[in-house]
Amino acid sequence: MGMEESMFANHFQGDTYETPSYRRRFLLDRILLGCRWTFYFKYLHVCYKAGKAALQGRLGVDGQIAHSYQTLLVAEGCGAKISIKGMENIDKAEGPAVLIGNHMSMLETAVMVAFISPRKPAIFVVKEALFAIPFYGEIMRAMGNIGVARSNPREDLKKVISEGQKRLEAGKSIILYPQSTRSAEFHPKRFNSIGVKLAKEAQVSIIPFALKTDFLANGKWVKDLGPIQRNKKVYFEFGEPIKVSSHGKEEHQKIIAFIQDRLHKWNALPDTF
Repeated sequence: MGMEESMFANHFQGDTYETPSYRRRFLLDRILLGCRWTFYFKYLHVCYKAGKAALQGRLGVDGQIAHSYQTLLVAEGCGAKISIKGMENIDKAEGPAVLIGNHMSMLETAVMVAFISPRKPAIFVVKEALFAIPFYGEIMRAMGNIGVARSNPREDLKKVISEGQKRLEAGKSIILYPQSTRSAEFHPKRFNSIGVKLAKEAQVSIIPFALKTDFLANGKWVKDLGPIQRNKKVYFEFGEPIKVSSHGKEEHQKIIAFIQDRLHKWNALPDTF
């Protein structure tokens, strides 16, 4: 186990994680008066290193976890306070599972592998366009992520069911955001049941999760280059595994209720900490 692997293993062994009190902001972040560019400069450097490793055929699961953890450290070095709960619920599902939750910013896709894959090696369902981005696309391919066009829901469903079952049979869990796009607001009507259908077809458990990652806001002109909101704490929480029975409608509603409950609780907390 390398240095990066031992670092994340110590942090994410238990059920919860909180940004340590000793974590300090980067000097560069302070010098640049807290603007967004420290985060993006350091994050893109992590992507470059991961993409280079992928191009060389060296980005296995351990490397994916290590680079994801490095991104989490970048966020904390730029002022993020991160709270993760319910990680032991990931262990409760037998074998690979489908993890279903809301999607707020690009931060979750960048950091979730760090604390999910040590328990269950996982891949994402992502926008197909991401595969065309230099270095980032190589990471997507090395992970075995599933790309969907998001222009034809029926074709997306077919691909997710077909490719998703292959990944699950190979022992990979699947992280899925059933929204048309990431949004700071959660809209249940836009939260489709594609993940529930996959879990039912593959006969695996669902692990619901909720997140609040508006620390990294979506940009007004370029969505992926939004501002940093340091007064916004970052939250992740995983619920108890759910087995799909019948049509899956009840399970779909349970996931929505879990997300709404956690967001309501987090939004009621003061912004400052």
